[in-house]
Amino acid sequence: MTNTVTPIPRPVTRVKERAAEQSSTMDETQQAAIRRLANDLHRLNASVMAAVESGVSVELVRSSRHHDQGNWGDLLIPVVVKM
Repeated sequence: MTNTVTPIPRPVTRVKERAAEQSSTMDETQQAAIRRLANDLHRLNASVMAAVESGVSVELVRSSRHHDQGNWGDLLIPVVVKM
């Protein structure tokens, strides 16, 4: 008898398509800010993975919310637990 592993299908998120749709209504400054945010988030995710692989657990928690002219964004802090 052989053990076979059935892969779990990934959910369809349409992240790239949604980002393209949303950014089409933004001016150049806004698009540049979103590109920078996406790049920073990619680096943050890589850092979280490296921290987890080093033996700690990481949770990102909203510490506050920044408001400006009716817009808002969540600010985060890491909560780190060494197991």
